[in-house]
Amino acid sequence: MSEGNGHPISFSAIINGFNEIELRKMGWNVIHDYMSERDPADVGLNGISVTHAWTQDEELTKQMSKACYIENIVKQPEDMIGHVDAVIIARDDYNTHVELSKPFLHAGLPVFIDKPLSLCPEEINFFKPYLASGQLMSCSAMRYARELDTVKRNISQYGDIKLIRGTVVNGWDKYGIHILDAIYPLLRSKCIAVTRIPANHTSIAIEMENGSAVQIDALGEIPKTFSIEIFGSKLRSSHEISDNFTMFRRMLWHFFNSIDKKRNAIPDVDTLTIMRILYAGHIAQQGSGRIVLDELGF
Repeated sequence: MSEGNGHPISFSAIINGFNEIELRKMGWNVIHDYMSERDPADVGLNGISVTHAWTQDEELTKQMSKACYIENIVKQPEDMIGHVDAVIIARDDYNTHVELSKPFLHAGLPVFIDKPLSLCPEEINFFKPYLASGQLMSCSAMRYARELDTVKRNISQYGDIKLIRGTVVNGWDKYGIHILDAIYPLLRSKCIAVTRIPANHTSIAIEMENGSAVQIDALGEIPKTFSIEIFGSKLRSSHEISDNFTMFRRMLWHFFNSIDKKRNAIPDVDTLTIMRILYAGHIAQQGSGRIVLDELGF
């Protein structure tokens, strides 16, 4: 598990169900609360179970296994090979993703890697063939946020999209991806370049081919927010995304469905474009000027 990220617990609880007492003991109150609010019918994915678990802390793995009914604990991640049909790497410290995923990808197993996939061009190039083949899926669950369902269904009613603005808690590198994945399906034009807007926090402007604008602000340590505003020539709307359970469950469903159907859940070009924007924003924070996405080399 990576610091401050409880996704291994929440993903396992959504798939396997959970022991309320043991889950409470783990101290992740947000996860406990949104799991406890759900009807039992909401929990579980047909025919799918988390059978093996590894974290860097064996005691933590044991606690998680008790809370989420995981039968097997392994000493090393690659000990799962030969015993599982797919792997979820549910941690957001992107610098570990190549090392952790490589044995499974080389073994031919379908792999889901939590956001962000990487901020290193060489590592993204390593992942490219696996994204193209559909063996690898990586995104923020916010791509599947139910709060944006109506927008996606009715996007034509907005007329010409003038501006999409996203605001997120914490930093750009780990949290900018949430807004990017959420808004990317709404974009109707090619992303061209990224520029940092002068501010005390990270504020990123994304230039679009059709002249519309996207702005994402990562505000650092503020009260939790995942906010999206859409301004069209005929309609505007704003959305605060907060239903973690639904977006996580939908994302897991799409991963397993992609395995079943043997096709990409997300086109690889979309994932790579989002990684280019994220990486461009990452280096823009360091004072670079306008960064053209097609010049990034991956």
